[in-house]
Order: sequence, then C-alpha cells, then structure tokens
Amino acid sequence: MAREDAETGGEEYPKEGHPVFVVQKHRAKMMHYDFRLEVGGVLKSWAVPKGPSMDPAEKRLAIPTEDHDMGYAGFEGVVPEGEYGAGAVMLWDRGTYRNLTEGAVSMEEALSRGRATVDLHGIRLRGAFTLIRTRGGQWLLVKKRDTDAIPGWSEEPDPRSVASGKTLEEIGMEQEER
Repeated sequence: MAREDAETGGEEYPKEGHPVFVVQKHRAKMMHYDFRLEVGGVLKSWAVPKGPSMDPAEKRLAIPTEDHDMGYAGFEGVVPEGEYGAGAVMLWDRGTYRNLTEGAVSMEEALSRGRATVDLHGIRLRGAFTLIRTRGGQWLLVKKRDTDAIPGWSEEPDPRSVASGKTLEEIGMEQEER
C-alpha cells in the first residue's frame, strides 16, 4: 500500500477507548523507528534512531517529524522512491496509551510544555515512558522505572512485525518482487 493510501484508507488500530500509539521500524535513508502517539486526531511523530528501550538507564534521542493521519497507524509496506520517507516500514509495536502527565493536563498541553508521560499498553512496549524536550529542541524518550522496566534490555536481532509476522527485509523484498 502506498503511503498516500495509508494516510487516507489504512486500517486504524482498535482504540479500546484509549488513544493509540504505534512504533514503526523504518528503513529510509537511515534505519530508525517512528514513535507515534494519537494526539488531537493525528499521530504526533518522532524519529528514534536507536529505537525505544525498556531499560530506564537508556535515554533515546527522539527527533520530531511531521504529524501523520490516523490511517498511517496501520501502515506496513514500502513507501515508494521519490516520496518523503521512501523505504520499507514494519509495524514493530502498537497498542493504546494513557496520559500520566502530572497536573492532569491534556497531551497537547503536556507536549507544548515539553514533558509528557504516558503508560503504554503494547505488545513489546509496556509501562510508563516520558518524552522530554531538550534545550536544543530535540526530545528524549525515556522508560520510567516501574514494574515493566527491563534493565539491560535490547531488541531481538531480527524482530518480526506485530501485524504480519514478517521481518523488515521480507516486507522490502515483497515490493521488489512486484
């Protein structure tokens, strides 16, 4: 499915009464992970070069990117050459989240202030994570110390999609075969 199709007609992940999050492993110019939170009817997005971590000692750079339409939450496939973000995209994780930001502020307000804490209920990622804006305008994604934290955690070497069970390489090869 082309990216335009995903943004207008892709499957939305079931909400179960809470906003969604999705993490897409993305082989574009550089391999990275796109961390996306449903906020205000769109997917607020950050590129996380090393991917999220379940280890609270790991602070991961999260570079803000353009917002995406909610239809992109279900996208897995290849963004065609010549388009923004060209390359293979795999659904690495997905689920719902709750806003845990202190002061009972909305997610929009928390992100505007530069600090948002969420409780993720995903397949791979679970528990509390905080997004913190740095003085340089970048963000850090940090796992909170909670019962879901895994000190020393690292991603499995050849992860499979939570949607299709395919690897990123298999997703990219399917497009080449067409």
